[in-house]
Amino acid sequence: MDRGAARFAAVRGFSRMSDDHPPINDDAPNREPQTALRARLGKLKLEHMDLDAAVRALEGAAQPDQIQVARLKKRKLALRDAIAQIEDQLLPDIIA
Repeated sequence: MDRGAARFAAVRGFSRMSDDHPPINDDAPNREPQTALRARLGKLKLEHMDLDAAVRALEGAAQPDQIQVARLKKRKLALRDAIAQIEDQLLPDIIA
């Protein structure tokens, strides 16, 4: 076993590595949840844009329904928080 493989084994918690087995792809189990998260993120962003257009349309009316505008804005804020949470899950924290 070369030094790089030994370090990898030590970091991963293996006592020794066998050359008979291909390396484990750690990204494979995370790919499906990330795909689902990206799909949900796209839907949330689309809904946020739709709500933004609805708020602008209501505010542009002669007598806007302030209660409806407030409800839509509250929903937009909830969507923004959900979007930020999903983006945090998808993007790793990088400490520089």
